[in-house]
Amino acid sequence: MLTFACENQPMTKAKKKGSAVVRIMITVRRWELWLLTLLLVLAAVGYVVYRGLYGRGEVSIVDSLGGNIFPSAIISTAATDGGEGLLLPCDTPYVGNPSSIVGVRVRSRRRNTRVRVELAETPFFRRTVSEFVLPREWTDYVVYPDMVWNYEALRQNVQATPVSVMVQVSVDGRAAEERVRTFSVRSLNECMLGYYLLNRDGKRQQFVNTRQLFAAYVNEDSPQIDRLLREALNTRIVNRFVGYQKDSAAVVMQVYALWNVLQRRGFKYSSISNSSLSSNVVFAQRVRTLSDALEASQINCVDGSVLFASLLKAVNINPLLVRLPGHMFVGFYTDRQAQHASFLETTMIGDVNLDDFFPEEKLDSTVQLLTKNEASRITFNKSMEYARRTMNTYQAQLDSQTLGYMVLPITRDIRQHIQPIGK
Repeated sequence: MLTFACENQPMTKAKKKGSAVVRIMITVRRWELWLLTLLLVLAAVGYVVYRGLYGRGEVSIVDSLGGNIFPSAIISTAATDGGEGLLLPCDTPYVGNPSSIVGVRVRSRRRNTRVRVELAETPFFRRTVSEFVLPREWTDYVVYPDMVWNYEALRQNVQATPVSVMVQVSVDGRAAEERVRTFSVRSLNECMLGYYLLNRDGKRQQFVNTRQLFAAYVNEDSPQIDRLLREALNTRIVNRFVGYQKDSAAVVMQVYALWNVLQRRGFKYSSISNSSLSSNVVFAQRVRTLSDALEASQINCVDGSVLFASLLKAVNINPLLVRLPGHMFVGFYTDRQAQHASFLETTMIGDVNLDDFFPEEKLDSTVQLLTKNEASRITFNKSMEYARRTMNTYQAQLDSQTLGYMVLPITRDIRQHIQPIGK
Protein backbone atom coordinates (compact mmCIF):
# COMPACT_ATOMS: atom_id res chain seq x y z
CA MET A 1 0.00 0.00 0.00
CA LEU A 2 2.78 2.38 0.91
CA THR A 3 4.66 1.50 -2.21
CA PHE A 4 1.54 2.08 -4.30
CA ALA A 5 0.89 5.40 -2.69
CA CYS A 6 4.44 6.57 -3.19
CA GLU A 7 4.41 5.55 -6.82
CA ASN A 8 1.01 7.18 -7.51
CA GLN A 9 1.73 10.56 -5.92
CA PRO A 10 3.87 12.04 -8.75
CA MET A 11 1.22 11.08 -11.33
CA THR A 12 -1.49 12.99 -9.49
CA LYS A 13 0.63 16.12 -9.37
CA ALA A 14 1.40 15.81 -13.06
CA LYS A 15 -2.28 15.55 -13.90
CA LYS A 16 -3.06 18.59 -11.81
CA LYS A 17 -0.27 20.47 -13.45
CA GLY A 18 -1.50 19.42 -16.90
CA SER A 19 -5.05 20.48 -16.07
CA ALA A 20 -3.83 23.90 -14.97
CA VAL A 21 -1.91 24.32 -18.18
CA VAL A 22 -4.99 23.36 -20.17
CA ARG A 23 -7.11 25.85 -18.22
CA ILE A 24 -4.54 28.59 -18.81
CA MET A 25 -4.46 27.82 -22.52
CA ILE A 26 -8.25 27.89 -22.73
CA THR A 27 -8.35 31.20 -20.87
CA VAL A 28 -5.72 32.66 -23.18
CA ARG A 29 -7.64 31.51 -26.21
CA ARG A 30 -10.81 33.07 -24.85
CA TRP A 31 -9.02 36.36 -24.42
CA GLU A 32 -7.65 36.00 -27.92
CA LEU A 33 -11.20 35.48 -29.21
CA TRP A 34 -12.48 38.47 -27.27
CA LEU A 35 -9.58 40.57 -28.49
CA LEU A 36 -10.12 39.42 -32.04
CA THR A 37 -13.84 40.20 -31.77
CA LEU A 38 -13.06 43.64 -30.33
CA LEU A 39 -10.61 44.33 -33.12
CA LEU A 40 -13.21 43.30 -35.70
CA VAL A 41 -15.80 45.58 -34.10
CA LEU A 42 -13.34 48.46 -33.98
CA ALA A 43 -12.43 47.82 -37.59
CA ALA A 44 -16.10 47.85 -38.59
CA VAL A 45 -16.73 51.08 -36.65
CA GLY A 46 -13.62 52.61 -38.12
CA TYR A 47 -14.76 51.65 -41.60
CA VAL A 48 -18.17 53.24 -41.02
CA VAL A 49 -16.53 56.39 -39.66
CA TYR A 50 -14.15 56.47 -42.59
CA ARG A 51 -17.03 56.09 -45.01
CA GLY A 52 -18.85 58.90 -43.23
CA LEU A 53 -15.87 61.24 -43.26
CA TYR A 54 -13.98 60.32 -46.39
CA GLY A 55 -15.63 57.47 -48.17
CA ARG A 56 -17.71 57.39 -51.31
CA GLY A 57 -21.31 58.54 -51.12
CA GLU A 58 -20.62 62.02 -49.66
CA VAL A 59 -21.71 63.71 -52.91
CA SER A 60 -25.33 64.64 -53.66
CA ILE A 61 -27.24 67.11 -55.86
CA VAL A 62 -29.30 69.61 -53.85
CA ASP A 63 -31.33 72.78 -54.42
CA SER A 64 -33.57 75.23 -52.58
CA LEU A 65 -36.63 75.03 -54.84
CA GLY A 66 -37.79 71.44 -54.41
CA GLY A 67 -36.32 70.29 -57.73
CA ASN A 68 -37.85 73.14 -59.77
CA ILE A 69 -36.23 75.61 -62.16
CA PHE A 70 -38.14 78.82 -62.95
CA PRO A 71 -37.17 80.42 -66.29
CA SER A 72 -38.80 83.74 -65.35
CA ALA A 73 -36.57 84.08 -62.28
CA ILE A 74 -33.43 83.16 -64.22
CA ILE A 75 -34.07 85.46 -67.19
CA SER A 76 -35.21 88.48 -65.17
CA THR A 77 -32.13 88.41 -62.89
CA ALA A 78 -29.52 87.28 -65.44
CA ALA A 79 -28.03 90.75 -65.98
CA THR A 80 -28.62 92.10 -62.47
CA ASP A 81 -27.81 91.28 -58.87
CA GLY A 82 -31.45 90.40 -58.17
CA GLY A 83 -30.84 86.68 -57.95
CA GLU A 84 -28.54 87.08 -54.96
CA GLY A 85 -31.36 88.16 -52.71
CA LEU A 86 -34.03 85.87 -54.19
CA LEU A 87 -32.24 82.53 -54.46
CA LEU A 88 -30.61 81.71 -51.15
CA PRO A 89 -28.24 78.80 -50.54
CA CYS A 90 -29.96 75.64 -49.39
CA ASP A 91 -27.29 75.09 -46.75
CA THR A 92 -24.20 76.69 -45.25
CA PRO A 93 -21.31 76.88 -45.64
CA TYR A 94 -21.39 77.20 -49.41
CA VAL A 95 -19.18 78.35 -52.27
CA GLY A 96 -20.22 79.68 -55.67
CA ASN A 97 -23.35 81.60 -56.63
CA PRO A 98 -26.70 80.27 -55.31
CA SER A 99 -28.36 81.83 -58.38
CA SER A 100 -27.06 78.78 -60.22
CA ILE A 101 -29.93 76.92 -58.47
CA VAL A 102 -28.30 73.49 -58.88
CA GLY A 103 -25.93 72.75 -56.00
CA VAL A 104 -23.70 69.83 -55.08
CA ARG A 105 -23.15 68.86 -51.45
CA VAL A 106 -19.55 67.73 -50.90
CA ARG A 107 -17.69 66.76 -47.74
CA SER A 108 -14.18 68.20 -47.44
CA ARG A 109 -11.34 65.76 -46.63
CA ARG A 110 -8.87 68.25 -45.28
CA ARG A 111 -8.18 71.95 -45.20
CA ASN A 112 -8.28 73.52 -48.67
CA THR A 113 -9.83 70.46 -50.26
CA ARG A 114 -10.01 70.89 -54.02
CA VAL A 115 -13.26 70.03 -55.77
CA ARG A 116 -13.88 69.77 -59.50
CA VAL A 117 -17.51 69.72 -60.74
CA GLU A 118 -18.39 68.89 -64.33
CA LEU A 119 -21.99 69.66 -65.29
CA ALA A 120 -23.33 67.80 -68.34
CA GLU A 121 -25.15 69.67 -71.11
CA THR A 122 -28.95 69.75 -71.35
CA PRO A 123 -31.34 71.61 -73.68
CA PHE A 124 -31.47 74.41 -71.09
CA PHE A 125 -27.78 74.92 -70.23
CA ARG A 126 -24.36 74.11 -71.61
CA ARG A 127 -21.68 71.81 -70.23
CA THR A 128 -19.43 73.56 -67.70
CA VAL A 129 -16.46 72.66 -65.51
CA SER A 130 -16.04 74.49 -62.20
CA GLU A 131 -13.33 74.18 -59.55
CA PHE A 132 -13.55 75.16 -55.89
CA VAL A 133 -11.39 75.16 -52.76
CA LEU A 134 -13.08 74.17 -49.48
CA PRO A 135 -11.13 75.87 -46.68
CA ARG A 136 -12.28 73.84 -43.66
CA GLU A 137 -11.71 70.15 -43.02
CA TRP A 138 -14.38 67.53 -42.31
CA THR A 139 -17.14 69.96 -43.32
CA ASP A 140 -20.14 69.60 -45.61
CA TYR A 141 -20.19 72.32 -48.25
CA VAL A 142 -22.72 73.14 -50.95
CA VAL A 143 -20.89 74.16 -54.12
CA TYR A 144 -22.75 75.91 -56.94
CA PRO A 145 -21.17 75.22 -60.35
CA ASP A 146 -21.23 77.82 -63.10
CA MET A 147 -24.40 77.68 -65.21
CA VAL A 148 -24.36 78.81 -68.84
CA TRP A 149 -28.08 79.05 -69.50
CA ASN A 150 -29.73 78.74 -72.89
CA TYR A 151 -31.97 81.77 -72.38
CA GLU A 152 -33.89 81.32 -75.62
CA ALA A 153 -34.80 77.74 -74.67
CA LEU A 154 -35.93 78.97 -71.25
CA ARG A 155 -38.00 81.75 -72.85
CA GLN A 156 -39.70 79.30 -75.22
CA ASN A 157 -40.57 76.82 -72.48
CA VAL A 158 -44.32 77.23 -71.96
CA GLN A 159 -45.02 73.92 -70.25
CA ALA A 160 -43.31 72.16 -67.35
CA THR A 161 -40.55 69.94 -68.76
CA PRO A 162 -38.44 67.32 -66.92
CA VAL A 163 -34.67 67.51 -67.38
CA SER A 164 -31.98 65.16 -66.05
CA VAL A 165 -29.11 67.02 -64.41
CA MET A 166 -25.87 65.00 -64.30
CA VAL A 167 -22.70 66.03 -62.46
CA GLN A 168 -19.30 64.41 -62.07
CA VAL A 169 -17.47 65.41 -58.91
CA SER A 170 -13.78 64.83 -58.21
CA VAL A 171 -12.33 65.56 -54.75
CA ASP A 172 -8.57 66.17 -54.46
CA GLY A 173 -7.96 64.57 -57.83
CA ARG A 174 -9.58 61.23 -56.99
CA ALA A 175 -11.78 59.31 -59.37
CA ALA A 176 -14.91 61.31 -60.18
CA GLU A 177 -18.26 60.34 -58.71
CA GLU A 178 -21.33 60.70 -60.92
CA ARG A 179 -24.72 61.83 -59.70
CA VAL A 180 -27.99 62.33 -61.59
CA ARG A 181 -31.17 64.06 -60.49
CA THR A 182 -34.30 65.02 -62.42
CA PHE A 183 -35.50 68.63 -62.19
CA SER A 184 -38.68 70.23 -63.52
CA VAL A 185 -38.15 73.26 -65.73
CA ARG A 186 -41.32 75.24 -65.15
CA SER A 187 -43.24 77.27 -67.73
CA LEU A 188 -42.12 80.81 -68.44
CA ASN A 189 -45.65 81.82 -67.36
CA GLU A 190 -45.11 80.60 -63.80
CA CYS A 191 -44.12 83.38 -61.43
CA MET A 192 -42.43 82.14 -58.26
CA LEU A 193 -44.16 83.65 -55.21
CA GLY A 194 -41.87 82.24 -52.53
CA TYR A 195 -40.34 79.11 -51.05
CA TYR A 196 -39.36 77.49 -47.79
CA LEU A 197 -35.75 76.75 -46.98
CA LEU A 198 -35.52 73.28 -45.44
CA ASN A 199 -33.10 71.94 -42.87
CA ARG A 200 -31.25 68.62 -43.16
CA ASP A 201 -34.29 66.80 -41.78
CA GLY A 202 -36.56 68.28 -44.46
CA LYS A 203 -38.38 70.57 -42.02
CA ARG A 204 -39.32 74.14 -42.91
CA GLN A 205 -37.10 76.73 -41.29
CA GLN A 206 -37.47 79.99 -43.26
CA PHE A 207 -39.88 81.42 -45.85
CA VAL A 208 -38.28 83.44 -48.63
CA ASN A 209 -40.69 85.87 -50.30
CA THR A 210 -40.10 86.36 -54.04
CA ARG A 211 -43.21 88.37 -54.87
CA GLN A 212 -41.07 91.07 -56.54
CA LEU A 213 -40.72 88.70 -59.49
CA PHE A 214 -44.11 89.96 -60.69
CA ALA A 215 -42.08 92.89 -62.02
CA ALA A 216 -40.56 90.51 -64.58
CA TYR A 217 -43.93 90.36 -66.37
CA VAL A 218 -44.16 94.14 -66.71
CA ASN A 219 -42.63 94.53 -70.17
CA GLU A 220 -42.40 98.18 -71.15
CA ASP A 221 -39.90 97.25 -73.88
CA SER A 222 -42.30 95.10 -75.92
CA PRO A 223 -42.44 96.15 -79.58
CA GLN A 224 -46.18 95.43 -79.53
CA ILE A 225 -46.81 98.41 -77.27
CA ASP A 226 -46.24 100.90 -80.09
CA ARG A 227 -49.28 99.53 -81.91
CA LEU A 228 -51.45 99.97 -78.82
CA LEU A 229 -50.23 103.52 -78.30
CA ARG A 230 -51.03 104.36 -81.92
CA GLU A 231 -54.56 102.99 -81.45
CA ALA A 232 -54.94 105.02 -78.27
CA LEU A 233 -53.85 108.22 -80.03
CA ASN A 234 -56.32 107.54 -82.83
CA THR A 235 -59.17 107.87 -80.30
CA ARG A 236 -58.07 111.51 -79.78
CA ILE A 237 -58.64 111.23 -76.05
CA VAL A 238 -55.11 112.60 -75.83
CA ASN A 239 -52.96 114.06 -78.59
CA ARG A 240 -49.74 112.57 -77.27
CA PHE A 241 -48.31 110.76 -74.30
CA VAL A 242 -46.17 113.16 -72.29
CA GLY A 243 -45.81 111.37 -68.96
CA TYR A 244 -45.40 113.90 -66.14
CA GLN A 245 -44.74 116.96 -68.32
CA LYS A 246 -48.17 118.36 -67.42
CA ASP A 247 -50.40 118.29 -64.34
CA SER A 248 -52.00 115.30 -62.62
CA ALA A 249 -55.24 115.72 -64.61
CA ALA A 250 -53.26 115.22 -67.82
CA VAL A 251 -51.70 112.09 -66.31
CA VAL A 252 -55.14 110.65 -65.55
CA MET A 253 -56.32 111.40 -69.12
CA GLN A 254 -53.34 109.50 -70.53
CA VAL A 255 -54.18 106.55 -68.29
CA TYR A 256 -57.80 106.66 -69.43
CA ALA A 257 -56.69 106.61 -73.09
CA LEU A 258 -54.84 103.34 -72.39
CA TRP A 259 -57.86 101.93 -70.56
CA ASN A 260 -60.11 102.85 -73.46
CA VAL A 261 -57.97 101.15 -76.10
CA LEU A 262 -57.94 97.88 -74.17
CA GLN A 263 -61.72 98.00 -73.89
CA ARG A 264 -61.98 98.69 -77.61
CA ARG A 265 -59.91 95.57 -78.22
CA GLY A 266 -62.57 93.56 -76.43
CA PHE A 267 -60.49 92.18 -73.58
CA LYS A 268 -62.38 89.68 -71.44
CA TYR A 269 -61.81 88.62 -67.89
CA SER A 270 -60.57 85.03 -67.69
CA SER A 271 -59.59 83.67 -64.28
CA ILE A 272 -56.70 81.34 -65.18
CA SER A 273 -54.02 81.54 -62.50
CA ASN A 274 -53.31 78.03 -61.23
CA SER A 275 -50.21 76.17 -62.35
CA SER A 276 -49.46 72.45 -62.38
CA LEU A 277 -46.84 72.94 -59.68
CA SER A 278 -47.47 70.56 -56.79
CA SER A 279 -45.13 71.36 -53.94
CA ASN A 280 -45.18 72.27 -50.27
CA VAL A 281 -41.77 73.91 -50.62
CA VAL A 282 -42.15 76.40 -53.48
CA PHE A 283 -45.24 78.33 -54.62
CA ALA A 284 -46.06 79.92 -57.98
CA GLN A 285 -48.85 81.59 -59.92
CA ARG A 286 -49.53 81.48 -63.63
CA VAL A 287 -49.21 84.87 -65.35
CA ARG A 288 -49.78 85.63 -69.03
CA THR A 289 -47.00 87.55 -70.71
CA LEU A 290 -47.88 90.72 -72.58
CA SER A 291 -47.81 88.98 -75.96
CA ASP A 292 -49.95 86.11 -74.63
CA ALA A 293 -52.54 88.52 -73.24
CA LEU A 294 -52.70 90.54 -76.46
CA GLU A 295 -53.01 87.43 -78.59
CA ALA A 296 -55.79 85.87 -76.50
CA SER A 297 -57.50 89.15 -75.49
CA GLN A 298 -58.00 87.55 -72.09
CA ILE A 299 -56.75 88.73 -68.71
CA ASN A 300 -57.20 87.87 -65.08
CA CYS A 301 -56.44 90.31 -62.29
CA VAL A 302 -52.68 89.68 -62.44
CA ASP A 303 -52.49 89.61 -66.25
CA GLY A 304 -54.45 92.85 -66.49
CA SER A 305 -52.32 94.52 -63.86
CA VAL A 306 -48.97 93.66 -65.44
CA LEU A 307 -50.28 94.46 -68.94
CA PHE A 308 -51.56 97.86 -67.85
CA ALA A 309 -48.38 98.52 -65.88
CA SER A 310 -46.39 97.76 -69.05
CA LEU A 311 -48.33 100.41 -70.96
CA LEU A 312 -47.96 102.96 -68.17
CA LYS A 313 -44.23 102.37 -67.88
CA ALA A 314 -43.86 102.70 -71.66
CA VAL A 315 -45.32 106.24 -71.55
CA ASN A 316 -43.13 107.21 -68.55
CA ILE A 317 -45.87 106.98 -65.93
CA ASN A 318 -44.60 104.98 -62.98
CA PRO A 319 -46.99 102.13 -62.08
CA LEU A 320 -47.49 100.13 -58.90
CA LEU A 321 -48.63 96.54 -58.52
CA VAL A 322 -50.89 96.03 -55.50
CA ARG A 323 -51.30 92.46 -54.34
CA LEU A 324 -53.80 91.10 -51.83
CA PRO A 325 -54.35 87.43 -50.97
CA GLY A 326 -55.87 86.02 -54.16
CA HIS A 327 -56.09 89.35 -56.00
CA MET A 328 -54.05 92.08 -57.70
CA PHE A 329 -54.76 95.51 -59.14
CA VAL A 330 -52.63 98.33 -60.53
CA GLY A 331 -51.84 101.84 -59.40
CA PHE A 332 -49.97 104.80 -60.86
CA TYR A 333 -48.27 107.89 -59.49
CA THR A 334 -49.95 111.09 -60.61
CA ASP A 335 -46.85 113.21 -60.03
CA ARG A 336 -43.15 112.87 -60.85
CA GLN A 337 -42.17 112.98 -57.17
CA ALA A 338 -44.29 109.88 -56.46
CA GLN A 339 -46.15 111.62 -53.65
CA HIS A 340 -49.69 110.86 -54.87
CA ALA A 341 -51.16 107.75 -56.47
CA SER A 342 -54.42 106.53 -57.95
CA PHE A 343 -55.46 102.92 -58.52
CA LEU A 344 -57.44 100.86 -61.04
CA GLU A 345 -59.40 97.61 -60.72
CA THR A 346 -58.24 96.05 -64.00
CA THR A 347 -60.83 93.25 -63.96
CA MET A 348 -63.37 95.94 -64.87
CA ILE A 349 -61.73 96.36 -68.28
CA GLY A 350 -63.57 93.27 -69.54
CA ASP A 351 -67.25 92.72 -70.19
CA VAL A 352 -68.40 92.86 -66.56
CA ASN A 353 -71.57 93.71 -64.72
CA LEU A 354 -70.87 96.92 -62.81
CA ASP A 355 -73.66 96.05 -60.41
CA ASP A 356 -71.39 93.30 -59.07
CA PHE A 357 -68.96 96.00 -57.94
CA PHE A 358 -71.50 98.69 -56.99
CA PRO A 359 -74.74 96.84 -56.14
CA GLU A 360 -76.12 99.86 -54.30
CA GLU A 361 -75.99 102.08 -57.42
CA LYS A 362 -77.39 99.71 -60.10
CA LEU A 363 -75.05 101.03 -62.78
CA ASP A 364 -75.17 98.27 -65.39
CA SER A 365 -78.54 99.25 -66.87
CA THR A 366 -77.39 102.87 -67.09
CA VAL A 367 -74.21 101.96 -68.94
CA GLN A 368 -76.16 100.04 -71.57
CA LEU A 369 -77.83 103.28 -72.72
CA LEU A 370 -74.50 105.09 -73.30
CA THR A 371 -72.06 105.17 -76.19
CA LYS A 372 -68.95 102.99 -75.96
CA ASN A 373 -66.74 105.93 -75.03
CA GLU A 374 -69.20 107.16 -72.40
CA ALA A 375 -69.50 103.66 -70.92
CA SER A 376 -65.72 103.29 -71.02
CA ARG A 377 -65.26 106.51 -69.05
CA ILE A 378 -67.80 105.39 -66.44
CA THR A 379 -66.07 102.05 -65.97
CA PHE A 380 -62.72 103.85 -65.73
CA ASN A 381 -63.96 106.24 -63.05
CA LYS A 382 -65.71 103.48 -61.17
CA SER A 383 -62.61 101.35 -61.42
CA MET A 384 -60.59 104.05 -59.65
CA GLU A 385 -63.30 104.44 -57.03
CA TYR A 386 -63.50 100.70 -56.38
CA ALA A 387 -59.70 100.35 -56.17
CA ARG A 388 -59.53 103.30 -53.77
CA ARG A 389 -62.07 101.59 -51.49
CA THR A 390 -60.01 98.42 -51.59
CA MET A 391 -56.83 100.34 -50.71
CA ASN A 392 -58.55 101.98 -47.76
CA THR A 393 -59.76 98.60 -46.51
CA TYR A 394 -56.34 96.94 -46.58
CA GLN A 395 -54.06 99.96 -46.03
CA ALA A 396 -52.71 98.70 -42.70
CA GLN A 397 -51.71 95.29 -44.10
CA LEU A 398 -50.19 96.89 -47.19
CA ASP A 399 -48.19 99.38 -45.13
CA SER A 400 -46.78 96.62 -42.93
CA GLN A 401 -46.16 94.34 -45.94
CA THR A 402 -48.01 91.48 -44.23
CA LEU A 403 -47.44 88.15 -45.94
CA GLY A 404 -49.72 88.02 -48.97
CA TYR A 405 -49.91 91.82 -49.24
CA MET A 406 -47.62 93.91 -51.44
CA VAL A 407 -47.21 97.32 -53.01
CA LEU A 408 -44.53 97.01 -55.70
CA PRO A 409 -43.57 100.24 -57.52
CA ILE A 410 -42.13 99.54 -60.98
CA THR A 411 -39.48 102.24 -60.83
CA ARG A 412 -35.82 102.51 -61.73
CA ASP A 413 -34.91 100.91 -58.41
CA ILE A 414 -36.75 97.65 -59.11
CA ARG A 415 -35.30 97.55 -62.64
CA GLN A 416 -31.83 97.40 -61.12
CA HIS A 417 -32.79 93.98 -59.76
CA ILE A 418 -35.64 92.61 -61.91
CA GLN A 419 -35.66 93.02 -65.69
CA PRO A 420 -38.58 92.19 -68.07
CA ILE A 421 -38.54 88.61 -69.34
CA GLY A 422 -39.17 89.95 -72.85
CA LYS A 423 -42.05 87.97 -74.35
